[in-house]
Amino acid sequence: MSTIHPSPPPGVAGPAAGTDVPEIPGPHTEAELAALIGMVWSRTEARSGAVAVGRSRDTASRAAADAFTEAWRARGGTVLAVVDWPETAASWLRPATRLTAGPPDAWVVAAALPGFARLAVRLRRSTAWDPARTFAFASLQDSRLPVLAGPDTVHGLRGATAAGGTWDVRHRWVTSYEAPTPVS
Repeated sequence: MSTIHPSPPPGVAGPAAGTDVPEIPGPHTEAELAALIGMVWSRTEARSGAVAVGRSRDTASRAAADAFTEAWRARGGTVLAVVDWPETAASWLRPATRLTAGPPDAWVVAAALPGFARLAVRLRRSTAWDPARTFAFASLQDSRLPVLAGPDTVHGLRGATAAGGTWDVRHRWVTSYEAPTPVS
């Protein structure tokens, strides 16, 4: 079963118009981490298994990125870089360039919504970043992301839900899918 969360069209009241957007994400879950590892591994197993990890500077994002990095390396994957960014910046070019340096098979993001939305705009405009090769923690599973970043900026981005399901962005829609029920 899936849940579709539409984003309001540009110009309609939403986060850009002052709606409260959480600045600090909550902690990740083990189910979320396991689902994310599985998603990224299925994307990269035929390649080198090289990822670049991006994160906000808050405690929850740091812990999620560290947990992913540790689990990824334990599985035999390679982490090319771990790049962080502030929630506000004069320019997002430096973290965007660092995150996309070296050709990763995929990008993994643990971040707060506002900062990542701003970074995503810079990533799309100034680098070879591809949201379809990007996987995120549940902190970005928010229908306001396409509004803040622009619907085609994050089209193709996907991630894991806190319950171990998945979600993806298609233009201005964020769709969530329940975790498969184990067969007994």
